[in-house]
Amino acid sequence: MRLRRVSRAELPRDTEALARWLIGCVVVRALPDGPASGRIVETEAYLPGDAASHAFRGMTVRNRSLFLRPGHAYVYRAYGTAWMLNVSSEPAGIGAGVLIRALEPLMGIAQMRGNRGAVPDRDLARGPGRLATALAIDRSLDGIDLTAPGLLWLATDGQAVGDIGISTRIGIARDVDLPLRFYRRGSPFVSGPRRLNP
Repeated sequence: MRLRRVSRAELPRDTEALARWLIGCVVVRALPDGPASGRIVETEAYLPGDAASHAFRGMTVRNRSLFLRPGHAYVYRAYGTAWMLNVSSEPAGIGAGVLIRALEPLMGIAQMRGNRGAVPDRDLARGPGRLATALAIDRSLDGIDLTAPGLLWLATDGQAVGDIGISTRIGIARDVDLPLRFYRRGSPFVSGPRRLNP
């Protein structure tokens, strides 16, 4: 598979547009035994002023990566158990981001299995916590530039995206009715209940 690193200039300058655009892109992680990667099949947008966003109450030590210019990683721990990977999405100083919810594993599947244990390949990175575990993503990667060479980056292989579905977001308590979740229709690697994945 031939991958090309995504440049910052390519990223849409709108959080919702970026969440849709990222479907079909590839997350690449440099690991000790070689690279591992997965195609993004599900995202959620967290807009400026969004009550469900970690940036809603302003910048803190924890969320400052959300306020970086587009294309930086914001990694946080949810519920004290699982890391989550987000991509900053607005001009510097405006807090917003896109949660990467699920990947279709492409390369380094043996390494992902080693990180995730004895689970079906379909479940290696189906869900934001699972994908972070599969790719050994943790707080040490918070703030890195995903458009630059490094331990974690975004790429494209030019593959057609196909049909993109839209639904409300999953597992939030505020602004629950906004249609800000995007997913690749028909992908078995998408997370969430069946009713949200028609």
